[in-house]
Amino acid sequence: MDSLRERKKIATRDAISAAALRLALENGPENVRVDNIAEAAGVSPRTYNNYFSSREQAIVAAISAERALRIAAALRDRPAEEALADAVVTAVVEQYVAEAEPGSDAFALLTSAPSLRAEFLGTVAAMEQPLATAIAERAGIDELRATVLAAAVSAAARVAAGRWLRPAAGDLVVVPGTSLADALREGLAHVAPALEAVSGP
Repeated sequence: MDSLRERKKIATRDAISAAALRLALENGPENVRVDNIAEAAGVSPRTYNNYFSSREQAIVAAISAERALRIAAALRDRPAEEALADAVVTAVVEQYVAEAEPGSDAFALLTSAPSLRAEFLGTVAAMEQPLATAIAERAGIDELRATVLAAAVSAAARVAAGRWLRPAAGDLVVVPGTSLADALREGLAHVAPALEAVSGP
């Protein structure tokens, strides 16, 4: 019964975030109201507020849905003989770049709206717990050490993505001077020594 309830909650959250993203793409995020999102998702505004505290949060949830779990799964799928630092960096970069592929209307929306950029950066921390579990499993280390490493990776990714998403002075729209992949690799390079210090499986 609990699993059915949980599935319904996930389905409702997904429906709300999908409706929020669709409306933002159609009308611009500044023209989307919570009432519009709730109506499009077939829920009440009260139900909406049980899942999201702002329209930006709902829009970004659709863009970054399940990223944290994908990163952890990608790390588990890396070759066992690959160094932990290389495996973590590759897993993180691949999942973020998949969201930002050329032609992605959703990511273009994100880079053009300052309020959405801020919300997007706030989702980066969600990777910490799933990544910590995957690091602990892969490297055979205790939970505390794995959690500290995952937090460092998360912080480096957030700073790197934030710098990549920062518009040039006077601009409202982001026109990155480098690729997201390169920005992430540069940022994650600063935590690589800590990951390299961990013995492999």
